[in-house]
Amino acid sequence: MGLTEVLRHAFYIHSQYRALVRAIKSDRPDLAILIDFPDVNFRLAVHCKRLGVPVLWFVSPQLWAWKRRRLRWVQRFVDRMLVIFPFEAPFYRARSVNAEFVGHPLATLPLPAISREAYAAEYGLDPAKQWIALLPGSREKELDANISAMVEAAATLGTAFEYIVPVASTITHNAMETALSTAADFPESSTPVFSSDFHLVPDARAALHHARAAIVASGTATVQALTIGNPFIVVYRVSPLTYAILKRIVRYPAEIPAQPDADGNLPIAMVNLIAGRRIVPEFLNQRFTAANLATALRPLLDDTPARQQMIADLAEARAKLLPNPTSDPIRRVCDAAEALL
Repeated sequence: MGLTEVLRHAFYIHSQYRALVRAIKSDRPDLAILIDFPDVNFRLAVHCKRLGVPVLWFVSPQLWAWKRRRLRWVQRFVDRMLVIFPFEAPFYRARSVNAEFVGHPLATLPLPAISREAYAAEYGLDPAKQWIALLPGSREKELDANISAMVEAAATLGTAFEYIVPVASTITHNAMETALSTAADFPESSTPVFSSDFHLVPDARAALHHARAAIVASGTATVQALTIGNPFIVVYRVSPLTYAILKRIVRYPAEIPAQPDADGNLPIAMVNLIAGRRIVPEFLNQRFTAANLATALRPLLDDTPARQQMIADLAEARAKLLPNPTSDPIRRVCDAAEALL
């Protein structure tokens, strides 16, 4: 992620890509299964089709949001497109792509089995308190951008709660601990919170399952939160320039009935795109403040109509993640691969 980071590793990345292309040319595989990763996989698809290797693409790039000109590459070089969101198949079929909605693999996972009491004992939580999950993202740049407002929102809510912070495999415990301690330097008017109120855990799904509510950075974690079903709000922060550019270039097709809010912002959270309406609040850039987060969370922490409505809306959206209740997305990918072979 980022310009300088990519440039610093450009030679290594390019050498590995060329090695992969040479292997495809020499070994002539019977089938290419490409998963997401459009910047590399579109180029690999070209090489495969030139060699007569059929291409199965699983997990579509988000062409329905931006860079739609890449559709011509899908039309020319992809034999089957297997998608994990329900609105993607109609989008592709309307544009002459052989697409199938196989379902989202996360929707088939059972809920975490660990009990609340065992979870509290394992991670030092107080079972008498309500727990709030904070998911700032899986990249260090996301962590730096998102954690401060999350922790300040915790200070605004006060010490009646404890906070569960999953640590993604791409972030070290030390990096998370440093970010939390740095973020704890609040204005003097804030209610103090202490490091003992934050509990680092390894598993986001278990944290979302046991949390009363959550603050979740936009990304795959919002789909994890959707499959768990407890209330949450979505946040994200990018540079003002990036935000201004994205507001101009992101446009959804008719297959996604997404309406802008009062400020003209289209929804970005996948949960809201799946639902076809805003069922989860989104706080982006200038709206991503501690005060807004605390205000949005409070009605979700008690047994309010707002909490019950969000739980019902999440259940309705979650049901859309599979073509039918007994679907096995990976089995359907295997069936498609066998058919192409």
